[in-house]
Amino acid sequence: MNDFLEQLRQAAKNGTVKEQESMASHVTFRAGGCADYYVEPAGEEELAAVVRLCRKADMPFYILGNGSNLLVGDFGYHGVMIHMGKSWDTCRIAGNQVTAGAGILLSRVAREALDHSLTGLEAAAGIPGTIGGAMVMNAGAYGFEMKDVVQSVRVMDREGKIQTLSCDQLELSYRHSCIPDKGYIVLEVELELHPGDPATIKHSMEDFAARRKEKQPLEYPSAGSTFKRPEGYFAGKLIQDAGLRGYQVGGAQVSEKHCGFVINRGGATAGDIMQLCRDVQDKVREQFGVSMEMEVRTLGQFECTEGKDLE
Repeated sequence: MNDFLEQLRQAAKNGTVKEQESMASHVTFRAGGCADYYVEPAGEEELAAVVRLCRKADMPFYILGNGSNLLVGDFGYHGVMIHMGKSWDTCRIAGNQVTAGAGILLSRVAREALDHSLTGLEAAAGIPGTIGGAMVMNAGAYGFEMKDVVQSVRVMDREGKIQTLSCDQLELSYRHSCIPDKGYIVLEVELELHPGDPATIKHSMEDFAARRKEKQPLEYPSAGSTFKRPEGYFAGKLIQDAGLRGYQVGGAQVSEKHCGFVINRGGATAGDIMQLCRDVQDKVREQFGVSMEMEVRTLGQFECTEGKDLE
């Protein structure tokens, strides 16, 4: 037996360990290859043990939430995919304070807040990721960002040590936090919300949901907004003005409903999606001199070569 695999099973002895796990079933694009190893640790001690093992073995690893902002190459990820699963699918509410585990969906936290007559997360109810992933990128929608409600975040570093960071220490800005820069793993997030009228909160959530359904291609697999908003521009408008509405590469397409979304119309490979994104970047740069940065994280091997993985 593979020595590393056996050590991984010992580190996550009460969790789940798999080999060659398809990432297409774990990312919202529904495309991509396999991870060499897939682990769902049972709690913080096992997570720390897995992280330390990866570092000792010089094995790359990636922290996976709901996979709503990730594209894994067709030729796989040669490392360990660590899924923040049921051990972090938690939510506790005391007064105005919400303490949520990194693995819980942000939409579920918003519903829990509604159940406790707390306002502040209405616009977040339609964001498809986990709260851990939302903190990593300071996710937002309709003028809302995580920085508006977060008080502190418990994180684990690459040595397995745990610390608590205040909102100021997180260095939150547009689609950015210090969490990936410093190699932290989000464990738990503390939010401060405000008392509100349940009927008003529910109406607001329903309004945001209706706006999403009307304007976004929710019927197709995607990773939400594919590109970050360039300063002074809107990504979708630039793509539309470049004549790329409906542009297609294989099964991947620039949504006809919202040009800021790249969708999987059926059978798209990660390579199709990546090539389409590159074409969009090239066309927008050529026509408008604007560089489009992908909001979606790319990971793993996209070509059948011995070259270096995209990480």
